Amino acid sequence: MQQFGQITRRMSGWVMLCLALAISACASDDTAPDYRYRLTVEVETPEGLKTGSSVIEVKQRLVRAGSSPANMAVERRVRGEAVAVDLPGGRTLFALLRSDNNIEWPTYVMQTLAPHIDSETFAQQLDNMLLLEGEIVLPRTFPPVGHLEERSAYPMLVTFGALDDPTSVEKVDADDLAVTFGEGVSLERITVQITDDPVTTGIEKRLEWLSEYPEPRLDPEYRGSTNPNLSQSLWHGDFRKGEN
Repeated sequence: MQQFGQITRRMSGWVMLCLALAISACASDDTAPDYRYRLTVEVETPEGLKTGSSVIEVKQRLVRAGSSPANMAVERRVRGEAVAVDLPGGRTLFALLRSDNNIEWPTYVMQTLAPHIDSETFAQQLDNMLLLEGEIVLPRTFPPVGHLEERSAYPMLVTFGALDDPTSVEKVDADDLAVTFGEGVSLERITVQITDDPVTTGIEKRLEWLSEYPEPRLDPEYRGSTNPNLSQSLWHGDFRKGEN
């Protein structure tokens, strides 16, 4: 599994979701919409509500998949950066461009929330994401569907002991922020909303060690082990994807 994750990371940001579908069942234009959405994290603190947000862009296109020209797939490419929420005591909470169990979470979250009608074609179902209106509060988990088990709907949350030290990264429990940030700090909600606003940039001002592709791990000295810690498991691309 670890090797598979490394291979996936080196696909220049392109993600292949191989969903076999006959050409006759595809929409006539065979297109997939590009879109942007705002990811917002709200945290209740003794000093009041603290928020942070980031606009993320997803570009899509339908392609022929596999060895058969009768099959279709969608390629997705993400541009954007993690959400940063400034909290009391000089700490910062980051909502990453991945979830606990899906490194491609930002490419699928809006599509997972979109209405689904079994009689629609694959391409028509991709268009349904554009029907989402207003702020949508993310559920804590997405229910089982097909071969997928119940899974977290939230992005992974982390913080740093020191922002200038990527190896000081710590995972944050979304259900108990107080353990990390102190009494009175709790996650209020996480929302998403389709938007035309420009993609958010500038996270490198907070995390000056962020580098361009090819992205390294947060622990640059990591050379592989059977039990990597968090800094050895996370990549710079979990904080920023695509070109600014």
